[in-house]
Amino acid sequence: MGLVLMSKRELNRLEVLARLDGGKLTPLAAADLMRLTLRQTYRLLKRYRHDGAPSIANQRRGQPSNNRLPDAVRDHAIALVREHYPDFGPTLAAEKLAERHELYVSRETLRGWMRQAGIWLPRAERKRFQQPRHRREHLGELIQIDGSEHRWFEDRAPPCTLLVFIDDATSTLMELRFVASESTFAYFETLKSYLLQHGKPVAFYSDKHSIFRVSNEDAAGGDGMTQFGRALSELNIEILCANSSQAKGRVERAHQTLQDRLVKELRLAGISSIEAANTFLPAFMADYNRRFAKAPASERDLHRPMGGIDWLDDILCWREQRHVSRQLVVNYNRMKLMLRPNTTTASLAGKSIDVYDFPDGRLELRWKGLPLPYSAFDKLQRVSHAAIVENKRLGEVLAWIKEQQDGAPPPRGDLVGPRRSSQKGGLLKDRADRLAQIEKSQKPARLARRRCDMGVSAASGQAPSEAAE
Repeated sequence: MGLVLMSKRELNRLEVLARLDGGKLTPLAAADLMRLTLRQTYRLLKRYRHDGAPSIANQRRGQPSNNRLPDAVRDHAIALVREHYPDFGPTLAAEKLAERHELYVSRETLRGWMRQAGIWLPRAERKRFQQPRHRREHLGELIQIDGSEHRWFEDRAPPCTLLVFIDDATSTLMELRFVASESTFAYFETLKSYLLQHGKPVAFYSDKHSIFRVSNEDAAGGDGMTQFGRALSELNIEILCANSSQAKGRVERAHQTLQDRLVKELRLAGISSIEAANTFLPAFMADYNRRFAKAPASERDLHRPMGGIDWLDDILCWREQRHVSRQLVVNYNRMKLMLRPNTTTASLAGKSIDVYDFPDGRLELRWKGLPLPYSAFDKLQRVSHAAIVENKRLGEVLAWIKEQQDGAPPPRGDLVGPRRSSQKGGLLKDRADRLAQIEKSQKPARLARRRCDMGVSAASGQAPSEAAE
């Protein structure tokens, strides 16, 4: 005899029917316990006596439902989903089938069909697991970089960002720097400090932030390389971008540790400013590396020495090409830069020159490496309406806007002269009526004195006849 599956309700009915068959219950009491009619109770009892306990189980268990849709409808729906909506979820696919194909299927029915056909997987089954990756063998072979925005000073100061450079082979903190927000200039300053202290690594490993990677690869302008990528290319350093946060787990786990330990260390030291925190960081890094750094698999250090530092500032800056107008004017960053006329600049009209924007605020115009004298004509000092601001720089921009708004003079509240908001209702209409009456009482020959008459008639204590004289 095979295995018979029964539900809890069927097992309870089986027990009641056995007691009824043994004469321990009356049919009325058994029907009440099973919540069935007396007629249905006799039917179950007859089935139980004839076929035994397995006859109480649902006879349709394991068979398709009588209310299911035909197979032709299922095949047609799956064919439409495969052709038009292969990457749609069941809910949206069901809506489109009803709107565009007049095929009405519930989303749960379509969900089951799509799962059976292998078109759609539940989120739990689609979850990707990041396999652990072995460390690199050499110091300086791969440096993971990232920024962590956090309330590093708790309530003592606004949130800011900590730029972290960590070695993949040893988990050593190579460089830390507090900045207002993640930006290209902030990374330039941090990279310069790193290069002067350690040398050039083989590669950097970052996320897909627009500082490191061009978001729109099909952009018409540009060379497909960011300013940070251009600088690394000139330094002969590779930049790699991770597909997920888990892929650069060294720096992500370092963020968690720093957000716990560094915040408390800054609190104990009484530090509440970015400048003081950057001064404190070298001592903190030495203690952190002593506790958590690992020994590399190979003793060889792959950092390359810097050949010279005189040209480093020219690399770690924002460089763009700008067109020189016929008036020797260059437009850059909402500024008009006028070249001073001389034998060199006079021949540059209609040509392109290089703009060097340095992290310290200096701005240079160069043509074939030769600096050009210039003067700034004007500069817009405020953020324009509907300006495009990156999400990670929004806090910095809002803080700057608030500073400008706080420094603006308050609106004047002591303006001299009448205001309509403070006048009585109908005052202007009454004055217009009085002027109309004066006009009627005047003679045509005295039209030349209208301005004087109007001035006299404004006095409310005089009669119209007196004002006409």
